[in-house]
Amino acid sequence: MSRTVHCAKLGIDADGLDFAPWPGPLGQRIYAEISKPAWQQWLTHQTMLLNEYRLNPLDPKARQFLTTEMEKFLFGGEVKQPEGYVAPTTES
Repeated sequence: MSRTVHCAKLGIDADGLDFAPWPGPLGQRIYAEISKPAWQQWLTHQTMLLNEYRLNPLDPKARQFLTTEMEKFLFGGEVKQPEGYVAPTTES
């Protein structure tokens, strides 16, 4: 059974997440306020950050960086873009 949330990121009513995707209070806030489409956007952005900055997700400093960036991405704030990053284009 899906549930609907008013997404803090997208500003629309959409399907909510099935479970808290992060531990602690931040995970509960994400569960309560972030939609599945917005979470997918974050996962794409997180993958870009991991690749461009060559982060090891097991490194505590990298995890702290990603946590900070996730909160800014989902709830507002200046989102980190690697210097010189150009998004890939998809051509048919």
